[in-house]
Amino acid sequence: MAPRRSSLGFLGMFGRSGDLRQLDAALRGADLHPALVPEGVKLTIVNLMKDRWPDEPPTQAYTGVARLFSYCIAGPEAFERSNGLQNRLDAERRIEAALETGDSFDAQIVLMTLHAKLISAEVVERYGLSAD
Repeated sequence: MAPRRSSLGFLGMFGRSGDLRQLDAALRGADLHPALVPEGVKLTIVNLMKDRWPDEPPTQAYTGVARLFSYCIAGPEAFERSNGLQNRLDAERRIEAALETGDSFDAQIVLMTLHAKLISAEVVERYGLSAD
């Protein structure tokens, strides 16, 4: 089976690939407008998802990734206002677990957000993150 390829589209002639459309929808669902996320970052996210789920990421995976990513960008309070306490606690649990394991899918999402300089200063301070 040939690997799936993500496509941004071109001059309105070719549409965005399904994985990018699903990610955009999940970002909206996590109260993060997709236009605020650079296309290169979105491509990196879907490529990380392809590595994690080689056949096809489950539909609910986009929601989980978008929530973690949104938490990293918005910070705890803003994220909770839009997504609720339970989703905030879940994102915080995932970050803590990612910091413990060091090399997990969630750790890659957090690190990519940090390297893209999209991460909230509050999240960086709270978890002692650095891009060394």
